[in-house]
Amino acid sequence: MPAVSRPLRLTGRDHLILRFCAEHRFVLAPQVALLLGVIGTDAAKRRLASLHRAGYLRRERRYVAEPYAYAITAGGLGAAGSDLSRPRPIDPATYAHDVGVAWLAAGAHRGAFGDLSAIVCERRMRSEDARAGAGAPRHGIRRAGVGGRGLHYPDLAVVTATGRRVAFELELHVKGVARRERILAAYACDPRFDAVVYLVRSEAERQTLLRSARRVGLDDRLHVQRFEWSDRREPGTSRERALSRSRSSSRGRAAAR
Repeated sequence: MPAVSRPLRLTGRDHLILRFCAEHRFVLAPQVALLLGVIGTDAAKRRLASLHRAGYLRRERRYVAEPYAYAITAGGLGAAGSDLSRPRPIDPATYAHDVGVAWLAAGAHRGAFGDLSAIVCERRMRSEDARAGAGAPRHGIRRAGVGGRGLHYPDLAVVTATGRRVAFELELHVKGVARRERILAAYACDPRFDAVVYLVRSEAERQTLLRSARRVGLDDRLHVQRFEWSDRREPGTSRERALSRSRSSSRGRAAAR
């Protein structure tokens, strides 16, 4: 059901929330709590709900075990002063990745990666490149090698207070060798990035990326770190559905005996 617009006096905190929402496909209340740093998750839920009722955000709960996902509306973009378009609908295929990138960005805003002068998400990079004139500099990096047409965009790019530019890649599933090494080679050929940070889930994936980086000459600038979801469950995988499947399987095995 669409939100019913109700008058709401926007605060400075609301504008910060809306600007953050504008940069992402959607955000969750715990991410907004981290971004602000001065309120808890329950307070963030209440404020997001107020912005939703006022028509600045739309919300959707696609998974039983997940909180509401809030996405900015045209009215929210206007209130935020954003030049971006409305984000695409939630895609189950990229849900976990979108959640992870928003966590990265919220952490960056709260100083997780040190003092930063700029934080740029993929959504903004793609938008600005699409609107750039011929010959204008691009955020994207040119893919290298055979089949390397087009541009590749990091999930997040930051510029440190000292001017170092760092790309972040949240790699939930390590790509095949050809595609992976085209992207790594593109970074190796792009002097704009002082460092590239990949976040992976296992030591085997970490070693795979390090071997590829050595082959394409990026090993001096690549940093690969392991990450783990806070509750050891990838977002978008419902405990309830998994439990239901498990019980159904057990009943099926019992009936077969």
